[in-house]
Amino acid sequence: MIADHEVRLASRTPLHLWIVGVLSLLWNSIGCVDYTMSRLHNAAYLANMPAEQLAYFDSFPAWAIALWAFGVWGALAGSVLLLLRKRWAVTAFAISLAGLVLMTVYQLGLSNAPAMMHTASNYGFTALLWLIAIALLLYARRQAANGVLR
Repeated sequence: MIADHEVRLASRTPLHLWIVGVLSLLWNSIGCVDYTMSRLHNAAYLANMPAEQLAYFDSFPAWAIALWAFGVWGALAGSVLLLLRKRWAVTAFAISLAGLVLMTVYQLGLSNAPAMMHTASNYGFTALLWLIAIALLLYARRQAANGVLR
């Protein structure tokens, strides 16, 4: 009797996993929408973006676009896998973080980004992306270690 009760308690999904999972899904969906609208050249979505910035994004080599894709789609997959309580969430968030790291190296060190992109707000947003990506990876690793993710 007690063993059955312990198994049911152990298999219950903690509330914090639902909160983190749903919030991360919403957050990471924004990145996927941005990627999709940018790559499809959606006129309405890109209407307020300066021509110089559009030209910069269009100049990305295929490997940089792939890194961007790994970053955003890996994060979305991580969020879904987290909600499904799958250990693969750790791998997906790691792939996402690797995409973000390499894309940041490209944007800040290897490309000729327009001066308008070298602002405190852009650097702050990049730092926020890093903080959230690292936090999600660490959270998923902790949940896997605690047996919440299988």
